[in-house]
Amino acid sequence: MRALLRNKRPFFAAKYIGTEPIIDGDGFDTGEEKPVYAEPVRLFGNISPSRGETETLQFGESLEYDRVISLEDPNADIDEFSRLWLDRTPEDGAHNYIVKAVARSLNSLSVAIKRVDVR
Repeated sequence: MRALLRNKRPFFAAKYIGTEPIIDGDGFDTGEEKPVYAEPVRLFGNISPSRGETETLQFGESLEYDRVISLEDPNADIDEFSRLWLDRTPEDGAHNYIVKAVARSLNSLSVAIKRVDVR
């Protein structure tokens, strides 16, 4: 699938790397872990408007998602654990979308995303 350059919009994505232990103020391990993400990278894709009733549900009926991002690169570094920044940059604050599902084909990548409120 080829996308028109004028339809591509920039967004940022950070891939999940793993976890690291949480250390308290005295330098002791609390026994809890926090997620670690790679540095956000800037990507370009065709981002659908908010999901409506007439839209084709390419990820099925039971998956809750708000929008779909279509990328020309099927090898883009996005998976189900990635964080996304749409209409903002990582410098503006926390991420505002999470990935719900990824559908790879030979020539493209479709990503179902859900809006979240992170404080």
